[in-house]
Amino acid sequence: MRSEQQEEEVKMQVVCKTPAVSSQLGTAANASQAGFLLLGITDSPGGQSLLFGLLLSMYLVTLVGNIGLMVLVWLVPSLHTPMYFFLTHLSFTDVCSSTVICPRMLTALWSGKKAISFAACVTQFHGFSLFATAECHLLAVMAYDRYVAVCQPLLYLSAFSGRLCWRLVASSYLLAFLSATIYTSCTFGGSFCGPKQIDHFFCDASPVLKLSCSATRSREEAIALLVALNGVATATTILASYSCILCTVLRMSSPQGSSRAFKTCLSHLAAVSLYYGTIFFTYLQPVSSHGRRDKVVSIFYTVITPMLNPFIYSLRNKEVQGALVKCSSRVLNHCQHARLVAAPKGADHLRWERPPSPQIFP
Repeated sequence: MRSEQQEEEVKMQVVCKTPAVSSQLGTAANASQAGFLLLGITDSPGGQSLLFGLLLSMYLVTLVGNIGLMVLVWLVPSLHTPMYFFLTHLSFTDVCSSTVICPRMLTALWSGKKAISFAACVTQFHGFSLFATAECHLLAVMAYDRYVAVCQPLLYLSAFSGRLCWRLVASSYLLAFLSATIYTSCTFGGSFCGPKQIDHFFCDASPVLKLSCSATRSREEAIALLVALNGVATATTILASYSCILCTVLRMSSPQGSSRAFKTCLSHLAAVSLYYGTIFFTYLQPVSSHGRRDKVVSIFYTVITPMLNPFIYSLRNKEVQGALVKCSSRVLNHCQHARLVAAPKGADHLRWERPPSPQIFP
């Protein structure tokens, strides 16, 4: 198998060296440098309308859920803890990764404009790689944070200081940036020839590498190796942390508390498994085996997982629910006070007064 691929690469290099073909390839490469065409998920007008409504709804839910969580944590002092500090950065990466993909995809579904410039394609791929890799490292940091909080509660406050939290987040972004830079250089480092149609709804590694007329095997191996290093290292940390948490939870004396904690751990592991499973399926297989089913799989880690994360990690938490109720009541009281202040002086009879609270005990 390897010898056949080497022979094909040698034939391609020999053909490319002929004067006529080399000039054509140079023209095609320059054309691909000018831009690509994103073919999207489907060509059916009815399917595109349905997808537009569905994806727009999911994107709006993603923005409202994640941005709302970040604002809530910022406003409520009781949520200024390491766990919610990491959750705000997870929400930030979810918003950014979705925003890199969804607006352009929605624009293409609505207007039918599928063209994307070479610079925009590189920027989109680098941005998505950056935030997707950062999310993997943040998930590992969050799992370790929960491990220390559950299994070693006496050391938790001293272990996770503010400085350590910032260092962990900064190292996650730094490793993600370096990895994304390598991914991008491996994906767009070669020359492009032939049709400039990307059979995907965003600029992903495998569809772009299929358009390359230079050898891609070494670049594919480098991408797969780096994905494996980032994915396996963070997934191992997550599985080890949650395994220790589950063992500690099962030894709890309170069956109700252990059942609640057990369900929480299972929901977290289900979200992590969905995210990592789809990423490993997409990026750890050869470029030649990619097809239309990869578009469906890609929707999970580009659209669905960022939408579900706030509900799985935060909004099911009683602390977040209580803080949300307090903020809502505070906003309502502020609006009522502003309306009373803005009422004209001659309309005192229109002002609403709060009735006295009932006496429960005499």
